[in-house]
Amino acid sequence: MKLTGFTTDTLILRLIIALILILNQIGFAPIGVPLAWFVKVSHIVCAILIVINQYTKHASILTIIILIIGIITVHLKEGWFVVGGGRNGIEFNVLLIAVLISIIFQKSTKEKK
Repeated sequence: MKLTGFTTDTLILRLIIALILILNQIGFAPIGVPLAWFVKVSHIVCAILIVINQYTKHASILTIIILIIGIITVHLKEGWFVVGGGRNGIEFNVLLIAVLISIIFQKSTKEKK
């Protein structure tokens, strides 16, 4: 597969966000196992797309939507700080959303030339 538009200036950022998305543990939401699997699989697919710099805006938007839903349904009632097992507050999700927004608004290699 040819990695069009692949640049190294954001490689570390894309690798870290991918690692976080892949390793981030997800609890079972009200809909149960199918929803948890959808979230985990979408995180893995989005992480891969972000690393290879393909469909990064789409992957970022999907992940942001999932993170916002997670904030509303699980984390918001726990407050701001994430401590312990990582199921608490919203600070980590807010950080991920900020990073993904920065990825969305990055100029592509084609736009830089």
